[in-house]
Amino acid sequence: MDMIFKALNDPSRRALLDSLRIRDGQTLQQMEEGLEMTRFGVMKHLKLLEAAGLILTKKKGRFKYHYLNALPLQEVIDRWIEPLLQKPAARGILNLKTKLEGDTAMPATETMTKPDFMMETFIRTTVDALWDAIITGATMAKYHFASSRVEGDADSENGLVIYTEDGDVMLVQRATRVDPKTRVEMTFEPKWAGPDTAHSKCAYILVPQGDIVKLTVEHYEVPEGQDGIGEGWARWASSLKSFLETGTPLRAEG
Repeated sequence: MDMIFKALNDPSRRALLDSLRIRDGQTLQQMEEGLEMTRFGVMKHLKLLEAAGLILTKKKGRFKYHYLNALPLQEVIDRWIEPLLQKPAARGILNLKTKLEGDTAMPATETMTKPDFMMETFIRTTVDALWDAIITGATMAKYHFASSRVEGDADSENGLVIYTEDGDVMLVQRATRVDPKTRVEMTFEPKWAGPDTAHSKCAYILVPQGDIVKLTVEHYEVPEGQDGIGEGWARWASSLKSFLETGTPLRAEG
């Protein structure tokens, strides 16, 4: 937590975070162009932000892309603010980190482009428990923040079919690549805006580190109009964490 406060205690570093909040997945050159800093200065600040866990990086070819990771900030909120306000989304993200609490390199055969969104957290749990929660519909139905009904499994023929409380299909996910208990890539087929809503792709990456597992979520090819998916991922992670740590999911409203 000291690293987070140190990282935020500088207007230039806060400006870098603001830049990523506006446009995630920037290269060093893109970030340098928007700030009155030397390349060395930008690199120095990015290194400190990355060490604090506030920025995630992804190498693709000769470029390195930077992503805002808001989960450590929500951890701070959970410590002092959430107990007073009882904010479910802030609390849940921290809970996912504490029960499930790893680093995985992208395989050389990876064919996906750079992600449009990244989320990463460290959780204290077993790989088996986390993998089951991501793959198995019966388990997902117990914690999904917006649904009490999930049919199928991610690696089954029909994939995961997630329903709203009203019984409408909300989301379909079908596994396109499965590296058991390490990585799974899925389609992301949102149905809440109608059957013709554009699809995208996501990947879940699990890396054990002793009794900790690092969970990374990468979302690719997010269509225009679906830029607000970050909040949905945060709520999903919140409820997943709470469920695995306490047995009680967070059914956040909205």
